Amino acid sequence: MKAMILLTRRADMTHDDFERWWLGEHAPLARRLPGLRAATFNVVQEPKSGEPDGITELWFDSRADFDAAYASEIGAAVVADSMAHVAGRVRLVVDEHRVSEGA
Repeated sequence: MKAMILLTRRADMTHDDFERWWLGEHAPLARRLPGLRAATFNVVQEPKSGEPDGITELWFDSRADFDAAYASEIGAAVVADSMAHVAGRVRLVVDEHRVSEGA
């Protein structure tokens, strides 16, 4: 199961501030989510105003594992940290369909 989370920084943060916080502070916290199988943090290059600054991809074995992770103490800390630093957050559970594996 894959979840994608689109984050838009607070108005008082620069994109560089967002990136430093997100990769330097938030990512290490998110890595501790119970049941997390893999995570990718994608920094958007030169986002326009109001567009997401980052897109997280999180893999869990199931939707139940995802829900349990965010219901945990660590999950609550991850959400609180996000909400303290972002103006917008959109969570999407997706079905991933790879169409190419090569370069």
